[in-house]
Amino acid sequence: MLTVGTPPSAGTRKSPAPGGRFVARAAAVTAVLTAAGSFLGLVRDQTVAHLFGAGSDTDAFLVAWTIPEFAATLLIEDAMALVLVPAFSLALSRRAAAAGGPGGVKGPEAAGDPVRALLAATLPRLLLALACAAGAAALLAPHLVDALAPGLADPALAVDCTRLTALTVLGFGTAGYFSAALRAHRSFVPPATIYLSYNLVIITATLALYARWGVRAAAFGVAAGSLAMVLVQLPAFWRHMTARAVPAVRAPRPRARTRGSGGAVRGSGRSGPRAAALVGGAVLAPVAVFAVFRQSQVLVERFLASELPPGAISHLNYAQKIAQLPMTFSLLLCTVTFPLVARAMADGRPEQARQRVERDLVLAAVVVLLGAAYVVAYAPQIVELLFQRGAFAAGDTEATASVMRVYALGLLGHTLAGALVRPFFSTSRPTWYPAGAMAAGLLLTVAAGALAAPRWGVHGIAAANAAGITTTALLLLGGLRTRILPIRAGAVTAGLGRLAAAAAVAGAAGWAAAPLLPSPLPTALAGGVVVPAAFAGAALAVRAPEVPQLLTALTRRFRHVR
Repeated sequence: MLTVGTPPSAGTRKSPAPGGRFVARAAAVTAVLTAAGSFLGLVRDQTVAHLFGAGSDTDAFLVAWTIPEFAATLLIEDAMALVLVPAFSLALSRRAAAAGGPGGVKGPEAAGDPVRALLAATLPRLLLALACAAGAAALLAPHLVDALAPGLADPALAVDCTRLTALTVLGFGTAGYFSAALRAHRSFVPPATIYLSYNLVIITATLALYARWGVRAAAFGVAAGSLAMVLVQLPAFWRHMTARAVPAVRAPRPRARTRGSGGAVRGSGRSGPRAAALVGGAVLAPVAVFAVFRQSQVLVERFLASELPPGAISHLNYAQKIAQLPMTFSLLLCTVTFPLVARAMADGRPEQARQRVERDLVLAAVVVLLGAAYVVAYAPQIVELLFQRGAFAAGDTEATASVMRVYALGLLGHTLAGALVRPFFSTSRPTWYPAGAMAAGLLLTVAAGALAAPRWGVHGIAAANAAGITTTALLLLGGLRTRILPIRAGAVTAGLGRLAAAAAVAGAAGWAAAPLLPSPLPTALAGGVVVPAAFAGAALAVRAPEVPQLLTALTRRFRHVR
């Protein structure tokens, strides 16, 4: 198991901050496992497309899929992590400080252990709330379907699927809690495996049951897969939560309670209650609202697309799933470094947090813009290779590829929003600014989508999505500098602009080269060379940040291997 910092058997031992080598190693392992999970996600989507095509059945399933998508954003990817990673980071920081005091903390059974106090104060109530929410979603499934997609061709099928997928609220919530706790302990492998198990269970259930249950088999697989997410993390979670804390060799005595930059609270005091307070209503509410607003973009898309011809929701879904793969990989580094940023804020070291955030923004932008350029240039070949078989016809490929190209325009905004929001919720005081920024972007998405959908159909909906999330990202960038961390917003924006220009050149080069080969596979493979080469050359020409250093590092690694 990959852990950063202290192992579970020495949870309170003072150790130096993790260096760049470990961050790179943790990010690489997480990337490999996430890539495997994403690959199985593609196989899952291929299985559904092959068996059911892109019609009324898949539209019904995708409406039911709204609950898992919403729950994943709220309970795994955003709200749960944004609240619990800082809370557990603060608890671990206070445990380490207490271990250096007179007598130290002899283990989690000690009355004042903040990690055990946080666990006892939050997990039981969370499980009860999640079970009630899952039951309510299943009970209210007919009303949810009517609200989400009033023009759906087969609402009864969507209701059946929704009642099954409602169970993901309990599974995802528990899995998200485990993931946040493990990442705060700098254990990244178990959380990175959750989508592997999730997608594997969905594929297995769909193939085994589709002849009898139709698309309901996929909905059942979604519910079962959410429970698999919990099971794959349970051993590591139990091991960390029951590990004995060891007194530090030499640790500074807790300082008096002071307030650091950005509201980060330092010092000792009643650390257990204070860590538990970080998941109280005052802190949880703005995080939850932000996550709800962010995921509501999908609700807006499906609501508007339900009035379009059958298959529109499916084309939007397939296009979004493929187009957002670069975003997923670009945020991996932020996932690994978020506990480090939260710990730096908890320890009152805002300068270290600022440097880490600025570097993460640029590196994430490099990855997502390179991926966006490839998606724009080779969208038809990608969709044909991945989905065009069985009930998924050539017309579906053409429609999905054209929507993918529009979605790609918003990938940088999605990535920046995901990366920028993390520091906002790493402080000890609640902030509503991210929710307000997301609300502004959502309002733009709704207004632009309502105006564009009747005229441009799914392309107008995708363009509205890109405009809304880009607006949110710009608001978050400005607000982070003035409210939380003194990041150099001007320098970051200029660097992102140069990277975007390099991506535009790379996308144009790939688009021009795509017709030169006759079949999709060699064309897509050639694009894997053309687009990165053009991106690197253009980035060097405009002096884009980080790219020269990355090329130097890759060259050194190649020479070392050779």
